[in-house]
Amino acid sequence: MVEDVFTPLRVAGAARIAEDIHRFDLVHPDGAALPGFTAGAHLKVRTPNALVRRYSLCSDPNDTGAYSIAVKREAGGAGGSAAMCDALRAGDLLPCTAPRNDFPLSGRPVSRVFIAGGIGITPIMAMIHELEGTGGPPWKLWYLTRSPAHTAFRDELLAFGSKVVFHHDGGDPDLAFDLWPVLEQPKGRHVHCCGPRGLMQAVRDMTGHWPSAAVHFEDFGAAAAPRAEDAPFRVRLARSGTTVEVPVGTTMLDALRAAGHAVPSSCEAGTCGTCRTRLLGGSADHRDLVLMEHEKVGWVMPCVSRAAPGCAELVLDL
Repeated sequence: MVEDVFTPLRVAGAARIAEDIHRFDLVHPDGAALPGFTAGAHLKVRTPNALVRRYSLCSDPNDTGAYSIAVKREAGGAGGSAAMCDALRAGDLLPCTAPRNDFPLSGRPVSRVFIAGGIGITPIMAMIHELEGTGGPPWKLWYLTRSPAHTAFRDELLAFGSKVVFHHDGGDPDLAFDLWPVLEQPKGRHVHCCGPRGLMQAVRDMTGHWPSAAVHFEDFGAAAAPRAEDAPFRVRLARSGTTVEVPVGTTMLDALRAAGHAVPSSCEAGTCGTCRTRLLGGSADHRDLVLMEHEKVGWVMPCVSRAAPGCAELVLDL
């Protein structure tokens, strides 16, 4: 795996744009143009408390003078977002990688459906900028938040009129928006979804009848986070007979790498399908958003999935 290279960018602007959401505009310290990016791309940043986090670019891809990211302050997190929102100020230097895109505007659909939940609006904003700048195809956004105060970029999006549908549930699951009428018929469209894991899983379930290449998700590793029910297990590689131990808190993909076994990967969040591996034995706890239900018996995504509770060993075609 190639090691990330971090280059300091200067914070040109820092502003609170919604409840617990802050926007940061980043420029080259010498005023030079920044590397280009495409809609859906993200940066890795080293936060003021030395954690590495991924943030989607929400600015116009045609503007190489500055990057913009939006960060939600997660009070119960590990502290990376809190350090960004509480400590980062205009004029500070922020180490960042070059942009990378695991969530591109791929394909040539007749139109695009955007579904964003909360801070999941960030990559969608760049997509809207790109489509508006190139003249198509048509798009429509369903933007789901707790309240208007929690809705980042609200004023900017209001200017698009009927192209944007806002829904606020106040945090009440009983008031969740019914997306089935939106997703019932594919109609040659592509759907791009980013938001809480529950929202993305609901969209995955409702698009089971869509072509797999028409459904796209962005998830920065929430599926790989340890869960209370996680237990150690081992992976047996069928081609060599060797075994690899996977402890709690380590992904299957990382354990395989540490043992010297190369597995292709990209997003490492269970959304792109690059690390899809044949499952020959054992029962997996599937945590990806790629595999269809009928595929889960014979395939697994080692970047996020684990052995199911009670299963001590998975056998992979490696």
